[in-house]
Amino acid sequence: MRIALINENSQGAKNGMIYNSLKKVADQYGFEVDNYGMYTAEDEAQLTYVQVGILAAALLNAKAADYVITGCGTGEGAMLACNSFPGVICGHVEDALDAYTFAQINDGNAIAIPFAKGFGWGGDLNLEYIFEKLFCEPSGQGYPRERAVPEQRNKRILDDVRKASFREDLVEIFKGLDQELVKGAFSGEKFGELFFGKCKDEKLAAYIRELIG
Repeated sequence: MRIALINENSQGAKNGMIYNSLKKVADQYGFEVDNYGMYTAEDEAQLTYVQVGILAAALLNAKAADYVITGCGTGEGAMLACNSFPGVICGHVEDALDAYTFAQINDGNAIAIPFAKGFGWGGDLNLEYIFEKLFCEPSGQGYPRERAVPEQRNKRILDDVRKASFREDLVEIFKGLDQELVKGAFSGEKFGELFFGKCKDEKLAAYIRELIG
């Protein structure tokens, strides 16, 4: 599994700590982690939580990442932004129980964590516990297990609803947005280095190359 980490501007200063907690757990499972930043609060590319959603959608739809870890001050804005695009099912996760039940019941591909609200002493340990329970078992198995069949059925229904709701492909959705907003989502220091070699959607790659120049 390839996991992408994305931080928005209000929580850019925590990127190193979040990355270390995530990498510690990912290494145990043999997962790869790509850190898309922001790397510091002073990065030239300042990602808003809306742009986090744009970037997450590009990574997941292009299959440049299998999972996205993100968040913001409360986690709410990043979650809403991610869920505004096709191909992304993002849960709001505050603790290990949230992580486990989201993975097992909702079988999503992104989580948004509150990196300011309630984030105090022991915050790095809480992150480790979140990541451990998020990835400790294959997702979508249901919880409790006796509820697996109806939960898996509901997930398939949700997938069909989202397909019907998002009728345009991602490039056309991006083209309908403010192009400077979209361009800013792909302006991170290491975006090109991390993204283009892994992107499996040539139409999306061509659009982004033209957009960022």
